[in-house]
Parts: sequence; C-alpha cells; structure tokens
Amino acid sequence: MSEANDSKVNLDVPEHLEYSDEHVWVDSSVEPAMVGVTEYATEQFGELVYIDLPEVGTQVEAGDEVAEFESSKAVTALVSPVAGTIRYVNNEAADDPSIVTDDPYGEGWIFKIELEDDEPDLLSADGYAKIVAD
Repeated sequence: MSEANDSKVNLDVPEHLEYSDEHVWVDSSVEPAMVGVTEYATEQFGELVYIDLPEVGTQVEAGDEVAEFESSKAVTALVSPVAGTIRYVNNEAADDPSIVTDDPYGEGWIFKIELEDDEPDLLSADGYAKIVAD
C-alpha cells in the first residue's frame, strides 16, 4: 500500500484549477470553462481504452454523470462538478484516450461548458491535494 501513497505525494495539482472530490478539475478562468480529470484519476484508471463523451448542447447539473471512461481495470463515470451547457467535447481524446493519461491538465481535457453557477462548490488545489494525500 505504501507505493500508492508514495506516488500520491508527487501528483501534479495545478494551483489555477479548482477540483471536485470526484477527481475532476475545472478551469473557470477561460470561457467556456474547461473540465477534465486529475492526474490522480488517470492513475486509478490504468490504461484507458475508450471514452464516451457527452453530446454538445447537453444541459448538465452538478452531480450528473456526463462521460464514461473504460480502462483495462473498469468503467468509470465522470461526474460533472458544475452545472451548465456543454459547448465543446475533446474528440481527439475520444480517438486516442492516452492523451488524457499523458496530459490530463492540457490536451487531455474532456469538455468545455458554459457555466450556469457562478459559484460552483469546488476545492482549491490545496484542498484537493489533502484529499488525495489521505
């Protein structure tokens, strides 16, 4: 078990992003806001083989399952931490899921959403880092 804990210590948790306790990040500094999964989540997935993206134009509420990740280990749902309308999806990530694993905070974004809630209930980088350190 100590190996997993050691790797958690070295995880990248960019300061400018906000996080959910479901291991999803939100960059609300851009319009529309960008959403993806954290490095911690990609380590839990293992090798991603398929991503089922939401439809552009879909209205989502915080807590809705909006995408699905199929890995060599399991199928995992992405739970949206924010409410809004999905404006773009990352088709490149769907075509090559390794993009998400290789660059979860950059090219591996999942969707872009026009936010409905100006104050989503999200964690700071420090708050999220404490969750994954436990």
